[in-house]
Amino acid sequence: MNKITRRRFIKTGAAGMAGLTVIGSGFANISCAPANVTVDKVKLGKTGLLVSRIAMGTGTVGYNRGSNQTRKGMDAFVKMAHHAYERGIHFFDMADGYGSHPFVGEAIKTLPREKLTLLSKVWTHEDGSENNQPVDKILDRFRQETGTDYIDILLMHCMMEGNWDKTRTHYIDGLAKAKQDGVIRATGVSCHNIDALRLASQHPWVDVIMARINPFGAKMDGTPDEISEILAQAQANGKGVIAMKVFGEGERIKDDEREQSIKFALARGNISCMTLGMESELQIDDAVERVMRLAKA
Repeated sequence: MNKITRRRFIKTGAAGMAGLTVIGSGFANISCAPANVTVDKVKLGKTGLLVSRIAMGTGTVGYNRGSNQTRKGMDAFVKMAHHAYERGIHFFDMADGYGSHPFVGEAIKTLPREKLTLLSKVWTHEDGSENNQPVDKILDRFRQETGTDYIDILLMHCMMEGNWDKTRTHYIDGLAKAKQDGVIRATGVSCHNIDALRLASQHPWVDVIMARINPFGAKMDGTPDEISEILAQAQANGKGVIAMKVFGEGERIKDDEREQSIKFALARGNISCMTLGMESELQIDDAVERVMRLAKA
């Protein structure tokens, strides 16, 4: 089995990390949601968490602990995050590799913590500088960077093998203890391999799965039907399912493709919610309008 490094992970998915990976001019026919349209809340499997149907992704073209979102600068990021919050997006999708913890931490200083859902991811591959560090120390740093006492969801980032439960017992045990101690509320994985996804769909340690899903099979781990079937089984097992790569890492961003992708995710994806790597207030408004219109159809 080839080892994956952060550099290789970014290279193979360089268009972005969070699902909606589009750079300004490529995102045409943007519509604005009326001010009274806000994102609703949904149950995330059997985690007990009620989350926004859309999460604000913070890792588009993420590398060297930076991303398109954070490279906008702190003031612009905070302004965008507050706009997302006003539209009902109270769910922030972060990762250590994105460098987005301090940015989200600054953005939520003036927001009520009890209304937020914070998700982060830890890199567990052997090249990671945090590899085999005490998990409690890693989480202490995450909490310090975000300025919060707890993180709602903590995922192991980018699982690409069907035996990740055997190779990452250090993290699995550490995160289980952190959940028991109330430092995190739910554990799980983000998957970039169909065997890893199959394991996650049935593994008792997994509360939450982040999976690549779109109707075109773009940047996915199997066909749309194959992935939908696995996610249906995951939901039957009580897992909360978060869709990512909804627009195929920016490969499917025409207006009709965005429409088709959101419709598929909501109707056939067997998901709880989705993470979208929005990079402007206009993209946020478009996502809110589109997702809520199709969710109510």
